Amino acid sequence: MSSLLATGPERAATATPPVDRASRRFQVFALPEVRWASTALLLFLVALPLQLTGAPVWIWGPLYAAVYVTGGWEPGWAGLQALREKTLDVDLLMVVAAIGAAAIGQALDGALLIVIFATSGALEAVATHRTEQAVRGLLDLAPERATRITADGAEELVDAVALAVSDRILVRPGERIAADGQVIGGASDVDQATITGEPLPVSKTFGDEVFAGTLNGTGALTVQVDRVAADTVVARIVAMVEEASATKARTQLFIEKVEQRYSLGMVVATVLLFVVPLLAGAAFQSSLLRAMTFMIVASPCAVVLATMPPLLAAMANAGRHGVLVKSAVVMEQLGATTRVAFDKTGTLTEGRPRLADIAVVPDEILDAKQILALAAAVENPSEHPLARAVVTAARDAGLHLPPATGFAATPGRGVSALIDGHRVEAGSPGHLLGHSPDADAGANANADSDTATMVALMQESGQTAVVVRIDGRPVAVLGIADRVRPAAPHAVARITSLTGAAPILLTGDNAAAARRLALEVGISDVRAGLLPQDKVAAVREWESAGQNVLLVGDGVNDAPALAAAHTGVAMGRAGSDLALDTADAVIMRDDLATVPAVIALSRRARRVVVANLVIASIIIAGLVTWDLAGTLPLPLGVLGHEGSTVIVGLNGLRMLRKSMWRKAMTRGAAA
Repeated sequence: MSSLLATGPERAATATPPVDRASRRFQVFALPEVRWASTALLLFLVALPLQLTGAPVWIWGPLYAAVYVTGGWEPGWAGLQALREKTLDVDLLMVVAAIGAAAIGQALDGALLIVIFATSGALEAVATHRTEQAVRGLLDLAPERATRITADGAEELVDAVALAVSDRILVRPGERIAADGQVIGGASDVDQATITGEPLPVSKTFGDEVFAGTLNGTGALTVQVDRVAADTVVARIVAMVEEASATKARTQLFIEKVEQRYSLGMVVATVLLFVVPLLAGAAFQSSLLRAMTFMIVASPCAVVLATMPPLLAAMANAGRHGVLVKSAVVMEQLGATTRVAFDKTGTLTEGRPRLADIAVVPDEILDAKQILALAAAVENPSEHPLARAVVTAARDAGLHLPPATGFAATPGRGVSALIDGHRVEAGSPGHLLGHSPDADAGANANADSDTATMVALMQESGQTAVVVRIDGRPVAVLGIADRVRPAAPHAVARITSLTGAAPILLTGDNAAAARRLALEVGISDVRAGLLPQDKVAAVREWESAGQNVLLVGDGVNDAPALAAAHTGVAMGRAGSDLALDTADAVIMRDDLATVPAVIALSRRARRVVVANLVIASIIIAGLVTWDLAGTLPLPLGVLGHEGSTVIVGLNGLRMLRKSMWRKAMTRGAAA
């Protein structure tokens, strides 16, 4: 059995400090985009009821003017900067349209435009800030200082960035490893879940590889550095997250080109509609009124609302049911998913080991419950995950744990103690089998053979085997395994129905454990033993073949693949901060059944968006044609424009209904 991790105060001293959520919220509201957008929205919400209740214009008018200033100055300034580079920004167009609306007395229309675009910019700024903070926080996993062993055997404290290849460093119990390298002295267990996703600490001895940022157990290690700080696995994870995020941002170029052409077309048409009649002798007032009417009816308010309300309503609906979708773009992307990939530990499983099996040696006089009570008693002083699983199982079974004395732990081997005058041991098969000085050698040879067979069977099934020995005599083998999430098989089946392709399992765990879990949940395509860069390569391989990949993960090691995937989904409770911030959506309650549900909900929202775009386009085209071919009265123009906005808005808000989520949860491909 793997050794103990640091216990009590020692463990607390080395644990990663909790994230200060209040501090993060303060940092978000400190962003200028958020401050200005919040101010504009608040002013709008004050002015709107005043106008609707008939208050004098001198009361609500200045409030609307303040909305224009607070929400519009940043996009307006950015648009002016873009003009200097001969680029017409759509945000500037919206500011101009808002001012034009106000110029002919439609201050409400303009203020609504300002609020919509200011809020959109603030959400984008928040997402960018959170991801940057999380990526920078990842670098804190690797310690800044390391204990280097000099040529004469002395120790010196140096900066981790100063370590060179072939340097030797000393890693004491409970410390984080400062560099990638190989163990050249000592033995210990290392918790490397942040890199590989393995749920349990891994025993490390001479010649084994270790990674920067992973947590050492109770043994001391001497490590020879293999990579400089910039080339460590944790540093490459940061680089891959940044690279993948940048790549995803470039996919927005097509949208920007469409916005550019529409903006130019609308500006040119508005100017011509104002100037040409003037040159033909028309009155200034009538020409201005006609041009401003055109700007209002051609303004894409209805188009914007055709897209946003269904997606935002779907986001709100999903949020009520435990799925946080970070943006309307992500909500739309979810419905385009054609392939789903799952991480194993902490995603399809709970990430907490449990006692799965007890195999008693033939002819042993003790039964399984008695052996479990003894094993739990000897493991009780330990805080190792395997020990906690054994103790929890005994307590859940209502067993009494006898007192243990003389507790001892050996890194990488196991634990032992005296119970009722008998030496009870629980540990790794390699340590406890074949070493029985306290019992008859001939009898133990048979017991060892039977025990070895049971160990092999458990390991083949993907379980971690723990041998229990009493007075040097093997009595049982405990099988420890991670618990599969109850909703996993159903989620896999529904995803297969929705996408037409079975999900894939990507994991850093060993192949035997991965295959066992895959068989249990209904997955046939398994890729095991993967490092973070291997997961990214797999995602990009599928995307290069034309697949829209949705990846579900929870750990730091999943973050690069979450960023590279078409859509990344993180587990909210089990997920690391980097995974939560890198992902496009978060399953807040770790309920896998919501993964296919949110895909189905997105597809329904996309259909509503298409319907809304058709409605908005027909109405806008009709109003524009009327204004160009004849004389569109301003009241009718405003009525048509606002009417189309209300129609598509109400149609989109249907996605808020609870029945939409119920249908998404139950209707598979039909959703």
